[in-house]
Amino acid sequence: MKRKILFILSLILLSFLGYNYLFPDHRTIFQEEAKFTVDASVLFNDFIENPKLAESKFLDQTITIYGVVTSLQAQGVTINNKIFCNLENLSNKLKVNDQIVIKGRCIGYDELLEEVKLDQCSIVK
Repeated sequence: MKRKILFILSLILLSFLGYNYLFPDHRTIFQEEAKFTVDASVLFNDFIENPKLAESKFLDQTITIYGVVTSLQAQGVTINNKIFCNLENLSNKLKVNDQIVIKGRCIGYDELLEEVKLDQCSIVK
């Protein structure tokens, strides 16, 4: 009888640990500290000059970038015509040619559109 109870408790514990391993909590990028702070042009040039190195360095990392807003879309902004940032909340006060500092998660370089993409972005300044 004790073996059955021990087996069932072990099975429940392993199931719980397995579930937490497979389905971890979501990251909240705006609360994380940025691993890198870089100018938008420098980030773009890193992806152009050595894509493999840039991906290993920046991919899935929280980074802060700064530059000039060159385009506004419904879901985000483009900085220096090279970095697209998908914003969580787009400010109505934001205008083209504004200096901006944004924190987000780098999801890679889009070869078709020739721009670096960030998601879960928030405006720092």
